[in-house]
Amino acid sequence: MTIEAPQSFVVREECQKAASQNGFRRILGEEAGWAAFGSTTAHGTIYLAAGGPQGPWFLALVHPGVIQELSLPAATVSGPGRARFAFDTLGSLYAALHRTYELGVSLPDAPLQEFERRVAGLPRTTEAERLIVQRIGQDVFRDRLMDYWQGRCPLTGISDPALLRASHIIPWAECESDAERLDVHNGLLLSALWDAAFDCGLVAFLDDGSPIFSSMLSDVAREHLTWGGALQLTDKHRMRLSWQKAHRFKGELYIDRH
Repeated sequence: MTIEAPQSFVVREECQKAASQNGFRRILGEEAGWAAFGSTTAHGTIYLAAGGPQGPWFLALVHPGVIQELSLPAATVSGPGRARFAFDTLGSLYAALHRTYELGVSLPDAPLQEFERRVAGLPRTTEAERLIVQRIGQDVFRDRLMDYWQGRCPLTGISDPALLRASHIIPWAECESDAERLDVHNGLLLSALWDAAFDCGLVAFLDDGSPIFSSMLSDVAREHLTWGGALQLTDKHRMRLSWQKAHRFKGELYIDRH
C-alpha cells in the first residue's frame, strides 16, 4: 500500500473533515502524506492519510489502549504511531474515528484528569463538601461510561439515558484511589433492573461476559433479567469482576446458558 504524499487538495479536505466531525479538530500538520490531528478532550494524536482521492484511507494511532480495544486488523503500510489501519470507504473510516474518540475520552487517564480539573480548589472539609466532590466524580464516571459502552446497556440494548445506570464493579467507597473509582474498566453501563441486581450481589459475570444468577433470586426476578448478548470484556474488566464474585456475590450460583 502506498500513501499519497504530499496530500492533494481533495485528500487534505476529506481528512480534515473526517477528523473534525469525529472530535479531532486540532490540525497539527502533515508529514510524508500523514496529517496529524488532536482533540482538547480525547487523549492521543491521530494521523490520517490516503492512497488517493478515491481511497483507500488510512488511520494511524498512538494510544495503546485505544488500539487494543478497537480490535482492527493492522495494515501493512509504513507511517507514524503504534499501529495503522486501512479502510476502503470514508464511511468505515468515520466509524473507526467515532469509536476512537469515544475510547479517547473514556480510557485512563482521561476521566481522572477531567475530575481533577472540575474539583480543583473545591473544599473537602465537611461531609457535605466531600459529597459534592463525590457527586462530580460520579457524574464524570457516568459520562465516560456512556462513551465507552456507546450509550446502551450491552446486555439488553436499552439506550434510554433515564433507564441506564453507571454500575461500579468495585464500589466507590472500596476503591483505593480516585484513579480506580473513575476507571471505565471498573464500570458497566447497565439498565436499571440489571444494575440493581448487580449492585446487590445477585448477578455476576463469567470471563466470557455471560451472567451468573444467584440462587437467592426469585423466579419472577430471574424471568425479567433477560439478556440478548454477553458483555464484551477486557482483562481489566475480568480482574475486577473476579473481585466482585469473591466479595459481593450472594448465595449459590446458577449459570444460564442463554
